[in-house]
Amino acid sequence: MRFSARSLSPSPVRGKPRHSSTFGIQSDSDSEEYDSELDATLSVDDEQERGDSVSISSSSSSRESLLLVSDLNKLAIRPRHIVRTPLEELQNQETVAAIRLRARYHDPYEEWEKQTRRDAFKTARKDLSASQTNFYSQQERLDAQVEHRLREIHDQQALEVEKVLSLHRQRQQLEDTRLKEAWKARERDLWHRIESVIQFEQDKVDKKLNEERKRKEEEEAKRKEEELKRRLAEEKRLKEETEKKRVEDERKRQLEEEARKEKEEADRIKKMEEEEKRRLGEEEGLRKMLAFNSSDEDWRVARENLRRLKIGSMKTVKGDKTLKSEWSKVRRQIVPKIGQLTNDSQAIAQITRQLVDLIRPTASNPNIYIALLSSLAKAILLQAETEVTAEKRSAIPLAQVTFNLLEALDDHFPAIFYAKLVQRCGGWAIPIIISKQGDVTGQPWSSGEEYLKACGYRKSQSGNGLESLLEYSNRISSLMRVYFHVLKIRPMQKPLEPMFQMPRYWTWMARMLGDERLLKESVAPQLIFTALDVMGVEARDVWGRQWIKVLALVYEGITKGYHQGKLIGGDTPEGSAARTRALVALEAVVGRS
Repeated sequence: MRFSARSLSPSPVRGKPRHSSTFGIQSDSDSEEYDSELDATLSVDDEQERGDSVSISSSSSSRESLLLVSDLNKLAIRPRHIVRTPLEELQNQETVAAIRLRARYHDPYEEWEKQTRRDAFKTARKDLSASQTNFYSQQERLDAQVEHRLREIHDQQALEVEKVLSLHRQRQQLEDTRLKEAWKARERDLWHRIESVIQFEQDKVDKKLNEERKRKEEEEAKRKEEELKRRLAEEKRLKEETEKKRVEDERKRQLEEEARKEKEEADRIKKMEEEEKRRLGEEEGLRKMLAFNSSDEDWRVARENLRRLKIGSMKTVKGDKTLKSEWSKVRRQIVPKIGQLTNDSQAIAQITRQLVDLIRPTASNPNIYIALLSSLAKAILLQAETEVTAEKRSAIPLAQVTFNLLEALDDHFPAIFYAKLVQRCGGWAIPIIISKQGDVTGQPWSSGEEYLKACGYRKSQSGNGLESLLEYSNRISSLMRVYFHVLKIRPMQKPLEPMFQMPRYWTWMARMLGDERLLKESVAPQLIFTALDVMGVEARDVWGRQWIKVLALVYEGITKGYHQGKLIGGDTPEGSAARTRALVALEAVVGRS
């Protein structure tokens, strides 16, 4: 350990030694210069005494110096008959005065050096005390850390012991259960053997009795045989007539019951529709104020935009060879770029920029521009039907590109893309039950195929007919997965159109759960699963307890039923499988809260 020895007072400067004295007491702190001058003085005196040498021993003790001075007059440095001169007397007196002065002199440097040693010792003691205090504090802290670590090790060991004991208890319970089952099986076997012996003996007795009875009954049987045949024939005829009448009555009863149920269901649906119309009428003013459309209004706008697109720009472009050639040239460049999309931010930004650069130069010709926007929307939706059906994660980059295009091409593209989405999904993008009476124009459907096409059905990829219910459900689910991912993305520049904002997700779920006609379709649980899988957790973070209430309605509809025990999705195998997936997604959303 290093100690600092620093005096609080500065080091004094010694004065020049006096040269008038020839004697002095030399201390430990005398300098070499003083010693040399003293030797020179003694040599001068020796010359003056003419060869008489006087040897004076200097002691380090002050007492010895004083004794030397007191006995100085007694020294015989020359014969008594020789008288000293006045100069010699003066020199002797000065020498005695110098010796006395030297014996009483206190050197300031020595005092400073002593004080410095004392200060250094005090400083060293203070530093030692501080270092020891710091050492003890560190030692206590280390002891506390060691104790904490030992406590953690003890807790960990206790937990491990508890786990081992728990496993032992489980094994013990399993062993007890196995032994009980073995004991019960042994008891059942024992009783089975006992009952078998009893049954065997009873069979022997019954066999003897039967033989005796048979001998007695043979004659009686022959006599009653004819009568029995006649009676059986009569009973068979009566039974057939009774069964026929019962079947007829049951069929009439079932027809009447089905007619009654259909009438009640129709009356209930009619009442619900009237109630919905009344409610919508009451909310019409508020909807207009908030720019919030009803499901019927969304369906009408989408179908109207689609109709105008077909009879407007698309018809004009396809009818003009020059415009069609220019449109086809750009369209053939759009489809490969959508197909090259990967889940990479740089690739997504690059493809978005390339698509915008392809379409924007045609804005000078509105017909070609709108036709290309329609082709772009169709390419995205077809890519979703192809890739997302096979791999769900491919919906993320496709939705990101769609979102970027909705921001960049915000003049006509949002309305066109939503209209094309409704065209491919039917009413499930809104959602709404499409009326069989006719289209939004008021004209009835020209055929059943046109109605099914408006509902979103397409030709099957495996045959010439329409796609199966499973193919239809998977395709609609893939398109809606991309749509939900678009709603999930938060805009950084400005809000998108209302149909592509996050509140649309709440509207979609509320409409789905509020219409029993939608819930009974087998596609409903599959779409509910897709919605929960994509945005279930985000919706919980945004809407909190209100969203938990919606999830409670979904859970009740999946497990208990939404009306008189009717489960969401009906009784079809597709609906049952979709309900299981929706229940798993629902538990995942609630489990993360």
